[in-house]
Amino acid sequence: MVKVADDIIAKAQQGDIKAFEEIYRALFGYVSNVAFRMVGRMEDAEEITQDVFMKIHNHLKDFRFQSSLTTWVYRITVNSSLNHLKKDAYKKRNVPYVDEISAQAQEPSLAHREYQEKLIKDMLAGLSPEQRAVIILRGIEGLSYEEIAQSLQIPINTVRSRIKRAREAMLALRKEVTQNELQ
Repeated sequence: MVKVADDIIAKAQQGDIKAFEEIYRALFGYVSNVAFRMVGRMEDAEEITQDVFMKIHNHLKDFRFQSSLTTWVYRITVNSSLNHLKKDAYKKRNVPYVDEISAQAQEPSLAHREYQEKLIKDMLAGLSPEQRAVIILRGIEGLSYEEIAQSLQIPINTVRSRIKRAREAMLALRKEVTQNELQ
């Protein structure tokens, strides 16, 4: 997890552009990755990432060091992603895939890796936005249950139940995909 020094945050809160640029560079990858995992489309993730950093810039003065900056930023990113998904009604739950290349022209290991990535995208797309958020924060970003609860501002037991339901849904989707492949 990325850690931004408190003195850098304090300088950015006072309007220091170079300090804000440090925050941006430190957190850009995390924000764009979470946004992409949430919405599944690079174009949408880029839009969300831009929106998140505008919100960070406009509200950084409100950050009170009660949690880590990363936790605060994840909360903004997940909420922005959820709002984006709700606004677009998630476009019939079809996630187009960027840069699909013919499997015939690829090495078997690359084709397998791309298959796995597509499978993960499909399984994530099959989850509710709330389930997707906890799975991404736990399984991909490595946050603890407590950090997820704090980021999403929900009780820890809600985190546990959402993760359990998401895992069950992903297993069911995986089983469905496997059965379809055998037919």
